[in-house]
Amino acid sequence: MQIIPAIDFRDGKVVNLKQGQLEQTTTYSDDPVGMADHWVSLGTKRLHLVDLDGAFAGKPVNREAIERIAKNHPQLTIQLGGGIRSPEIIEAYLTAGVDYVIIGTKAVDEPEFVGEMCKRFPDHVIVGLDGLHGMVAKNGWQEVTDISVKSLAMLFQADGIESIVYTDIGKDGMMGGVNLHATRELAKSVTVPIIASGGVTDMRDIETLVEAGRKVDGGICGVITGRALYEGTLDLAEAIDYVNNN
Repeated sequence: MQIIPAIDFRDGKVVNLKQGQLEQTTTYSDDPVGMADHWVSLGTKRLHLVDLDGAFAGKPVNREAIERIAKNHPQLTIQLGGGIRSPEIIEAYLTAGVDYVIIGTKAVDEPEFVGEMCKRFPDHVIVGLDGLHGMVAKNGWQEVTDISVKSLAMLFQADGIESIVYTDIGKDGMMGGVNLHATRELAKSVTVPIIASGGVTDMRDIETLVEAGRKVDGGICGVITGRALYEGTLDLAEAIDYVNNN
């Protein structure tokens, strides 16, 4: 399992939103590129980048900084979400050095788009499923649908997606612990790996996710953490060392 630091971009800054609410934004840095350098220096091999402006605008907004991070760290695995809604955008980011694009809202609105992109860009497509009480949310979490996370996950696994980023909106940014039950149940439902997201607080969450990952076939292959790293309740180097040795 990989520990994946999150860098969320808004107005050129590194921020964190509580439960996806813009009015509950905390700014942690004015230098996203420097923040990426920092996490790499502590041993991370993978970053989770989110263009929040892009998610709300429906198109890339922080592309320049994202491309600089990719250029500065060619050995780094980068997964990117936010405003990924056309093959042209995907191709541009992959060409710039991004390894995986995360399709979120577009996957909910046009499920066939995922299959088309998997054929066009094999091994580079991740689906981001954001859930509240088991139902999928979209459009920057502003709209909760009547579609279950599990049903969409089962649909997309047949398309050849690389993995699923599953975020529990109720937990995200709240540092109240991960929704272990929902994450584990989703991992049991599909054969593609699950990347857990939302609610990571400290090493106890990492330990329980590692243990849960051992018990499901598809597995929990990674965990995204943002606020816990920025607030200092989780030490990145310690977490990486733990997963590498367990």
